[in-house]
Order: sequence, then C-alpha cells, then structure tokens
Amino acid sequence: MATHGKQLQRDGDGRSAGALQKLDRMNKALRHQEPDRVPISDFFWSGFINRWRKELNLPDDASPYSYYDLDWIVTIPNMDPHIKPFQTIREDAQEVVVKTGFETTLRKRFDMPMPEQESWDTDTIEKLEAFEFDDPTDRRRFFEAGDNQIAGVGDGFTRNSPPWVDTVKSLRKDFPVYGSMIEVSEFFTRTVGQMNTLMWLGEYPDRMGKQILRIGEFYFQCAKAALEAADGLLDGFVIWGDVAYRNSMFFSPDYWRKYYKPAVKKIIDHCHKRKLPVIYHGCGNVNAILPDFIKMKLDAYNPLEAKADLDAVELRRRYGHKLAFCGNSDMQIWEEGDPAKVRREVLRKLNAAKGGGFIFQSDHSVTSSVSGKTYDDIVKLVRQYGKYPIKLGEFDEKV
Repeated sequence: MATHGKQLQRDGDGRSAGALQKLDRMNKALRHQEPDRVPISDFFWSGFINRWRKELNLPDDASPYSYYDLDWIVTIPNMDPHIKPFQTIREDAQEVVVKTGFETTLRKRFDMPMPEQESWDTDTIEKLEAFEFDDPTDRRRFFEAGDNQIAGVGDGFTRNSPPWVDTVKSLRKDFPVYGSMIEVSEFFTRTVGQMNTLMWLGEYPDRMGKQILRIGEFYFQCAKAALEAADGLLDGFVIWGDVAYRNSMFFSPDYWRKYYKPAVKKIIDHCHKRKLPVIYHGCGNVNAILPDFIKMKLDAYNPLEAKADLDAVELRRRYGHKLAFCGNSDMQIWEEGDPAKVRREVLRKLNAAKGGGFIFQSDHSVTSSVSGKTYDDIVKLVRQYGKYPIKLGEFDEKV
C-alpha cells in the first residue's frame, strides 16, 4: 500500500504514472463512470497524523497522502482580503495570538485543534460596507511566500507559507491537485464572526445582500486569478462555503439563491470553461439547496455530514447520477473505532459508488480521536470492496 521509496515512472510533464492513473480514476468517478476502483482521500487533522505515525510506528515525516497513495489533494492560495504579515500580539510555548489579513485577532493554543477568534476590527455593518480589498490578482497570493490565515492559522500554525504555485507543482507529480477558494460565508466567519453575520442578516437583509454580492464578486475574481496563475497545472477546484448547521440552513434558501448563489455559479462556470471539475465543500444540512447545485452543474458535493442526517445512499436514490458525492462516512463511528460498526459504515456507503459518482471520504475530516489502526483498516476496506464491479455481500443495497 505504501509508495515511499519506490522509483516512479514519470511522463514528459513530470507526472508519475500513478498520478495519471489517479487522475483518470477521479475524472471517471466525477463523470459517473466506473473506474477501476472508488477514489479515496481525506482532510487530516495534525493531531490525527501524529497519532497515526506513533501507532503505526512510522517516520516523523510520514504523510497519509503518500503512505496510502491517496487519490487527490487540495491546495490553498492566499485568500486574505488584506495581504500582510501576521501581527503578533503575544506568543509563548503554549499559544500564539496574532492579527491577520482578515483583520481578526486569533488565539491559537498549540494543544488544541482549531484557533479561537478573540475580536474583529469589522464589528459594525458600516465598517463592513467601507471594507476595501487588496487586488485579487496580486502576485503575492500565488507566487510568493508569506503569511495567510487559512493556510497558517487553523489546525496547525505556520508562518511564511510557501508560494502556492510551487506547492501545486511539487504535489502534482504524484497526485491530482485541486485549487480552492472560499466564498462569502467563509469570509464572514473570519472577518465579522458568525454572531455578527447572523444578527446583521436579520437586521439589515438588503444591506447585507449588497455586501454579499460585492464580496462574492471579489472572491470570484480571486478564483479567476488563481486559475490564471496555475496556468494549466490544476486538475480541479474546490469552493469552501459553509451555509448550514445540524438541522437546516443559516438563512432561507431563497436568500441564499438571491445573494450567495450568483458568485458560486460564476466560479463553477469559469472552472468548467477550463474543463476543470468543481467540488463544493459545505457543512451542515443542505438538503434544501442540493437541487440548485445540480442545476448549476456542480460536479460533486462534500462533505455530506452524516451527523446532519445526510446519507449518500439515500441521496443517490433521490437524485440518481445528477450529482457526485464526496464524503459522508460517519466520523463519529470512526472515532468510536468498533471494527464491526466501521466495517458496516464503510461497506454500506460504498453502495453510493455504483455507477460511479462517489469519492470515499469522511463526513468532514479525520480527527485526532480516530486511531491510526482504524484509519488503516478503513483504507484497506475501501481498496478491497471498492473495486468495480462493486460487490458488498450482506451490505449490498439497491440504489
């Protein structure tokens, strides 16, 4: 299963035969064709990676992507509205507090998986309306090393992230590489906070709507600039945009359609003009707007949280092969680690892969509560039972 240490044959573009095979596998799955097997990859917390290395007795630099030869990987350019170095407020061995280009102050405890937002400079709707953006085509977003919040302050903490295009070039030798861009909902979370966002949406729906359209256009222009900068190096694109919670959406579907949807559609359309598939990552229960994504010709939806009562097998029955699914394997079952429950979860969800249109992943990301052995077993199950034609024995269901 591991590929480290092997000499890989490469094509004239420097891509390994394995990378090209994985690219073919991903593209067929997203076109609702049956490749050789179901693609598999994921997003990993650093706490999980450290635990996985220790439990499997792996080197300190071991990566799940390389060790399991996973099928795709996502990269992150500089999406900060203001491109500038982090301003360090305080720092010690336990934590660091910085102000970023989103004009937010973040506290990152090194023993915790995600940062805490302490304050926002943009704390009134008037300040949001006056907020100005740096040039979306600024070369520093794509070609230069530097601080940026999404790459640098999250599960880990990194200053001076490497140039995005260099990262793309280094990864595409062995993996299909997707670029990515946030949309308005993610900007709001970082720049004004979730509470302010929801309050202002309720108090000033029309004023906020104008800002959503304005910010959406900015991130559409950023996405266009990223594709120009990559100059044919990308194999697909991810849009990050959480607009829902456990039970439903944060706001009405019609409000989303009027204000949020236009920029998302423009990014999808622009990627499709460049023959690139698009995966939208949106947490929560998005049942109300899945038909909209189908009409927009989105290629795949991720992560389809099981804890938000989404089920890829049921969705396949409902929508057929109008939309591909990426994710949906229940992280709570992975964290529990019971082998019988894990086996049932993995094999049952593979029913959604019949006829193509499915990428196997967790229903969000692999947390530090998942054991290395459990993830190792999951990959083996997908590789064994995800071969076409899919035969799932007692877990077989009609879709």
